[in-house]
Amino acid sequence: MFTGIVAGTGEISSISGEDVIRFVIDFSSVSTDGLVTGASVSVDGVCLTVVEINSPKIAFDAIPETLEKTTLGSKKVGDSVNLERALKMGDELGGHLLSGHIIGMGKISDRVEGDENLDLMIECPGKIMKFVQEKGYIAIDGISLTIGEVTNESFALHLIPETISLTTIGSKNIGESVNIEVDSMTQTIVTTVERILEARS
Repeated sequence: MFTGIVAGTGEISSISGEDVIRFVIDFSSVSTDGLVTGASVSVDGVCLTVVEINSPKIAFDAIPETLEKTTLGSKKVGDSVNLERALKMGDELGGHLLSGHIIGMGKISDRVEGDENLDLMIECPGKIMKFVQEKGYIAIDGISLTIGEVTNESFALHLIPETISLTTIGSKNIGESVNIEVDSMTQTIVTTVERILEARS
């Protein structure tokens, strides 16, 4: 499990493989103390398993389904990614509980930058938007955020300087895709209600 409180960013130092792709990420800005092979790490919101450690270089393998359904499939050497190590018992829960299971991708449709703030509009397919509620929680590239205004096809994010400085989201431009994980409780409620209504009809 994760909290969506990103510890820092890492740079992809190598990408190799054909079907299963190995990403090697430089963790210079994120602690690797106690990290072991088999541990889970959130990489841009995607839960990946550590397969090799040559600190500060950490390797992960991604299967075709992960590459197809997340932004990892379009990453290049030199790209930066958000990193969060798995939640340990007793850790402070500063964001909201995340599994690292991406429901789909959204696209940045608008960007308004202020002196110290950044407003983004994220456009999503209907299968995601049905889980999006104003003032609810959502994870974008592994970042726990509060949802702003919601339309039929998109929702707003209002970002503070701390989030902009510690994550990759401040460098995202219009047209770029982001990984989305919706709040699990909201997803469960909506899916259950849909199932009940379908059964009744």
